[in-house]
Amino acid sequence: AQLKLELTILVFVLILARILYIVHKITTGFSREAPTKRVSPCKTVICIGSGGHTTEMLSLLNTIDFMKYSPRYYILANTDKTSFAKVKNLENLKNGTKDDAYKIIEIPRSRVVGQSYITSVFTTLYSILYSIPFVLKIRPELILCNGPGTCIPVCLAGFLLKVAFITDTRIVFIESFCRTETFSLSGKILMYFADNFLVQWPSLKQKLKRAEYIGQLM
Repeated sequence: AQLKLELTILVFVLILARILYIVHKITTGFSREAPTKRVSPCKTVICIGSGGHTTEMLSLLNTIDFMKYSPRYYILANTDKTSFAKVKNLENLKNGTKDDAYKIIEIPRSRVVGQSYITSVFTTLYSILYSIPFVLKIRPELILCNGPGTCIPVCLAGFLLKVAFITDTRIVFIESFCRTETFSLSGKILMYFADNFLVQWPSLKQKLKRAEYIGQLM
């Protein structure tokens, strides 16, 4: 019994050390640059929100080369039928009818507008547990998100897989255009987990040293 207890404590300490090590690399900017130059398409997960988040993300995706980001997995809330249709429309415009180049995955919404933070903790935990099998199956090389609540469970699932040495997923977070002075709740969380933290206003760059100012995307 004593040996089992000591082994349990040792495993816990090693896991905690691994988490703190990765968070330290991220928050100090050491994980911002990719270690090697890519020579093959990047398997990409794209977190789609609703309303303005969807508009901003689709505007960004409209400017990138889909050949370099393939296959693409769009993850969105199972109640967001409008964004589902917009994603299909974008893929049809840029990718034609090649359905094998992308897939849309629906997950439970982690937090709805107006939901209390206390209850959102439980719904977010449920979304994380729901997302882990998808992220584990996909094993994405890149997670691209811009702030919707849906991105939190997906990014945390990707982070946990990195902790477990299963994947080396890079998380790129783009703060919403409407955030000019303060970070969103998603931004406040993902500043500890996103390898690249991009902002669209100089005022936010001043509030987070490792943030990358990229100008307005809209």
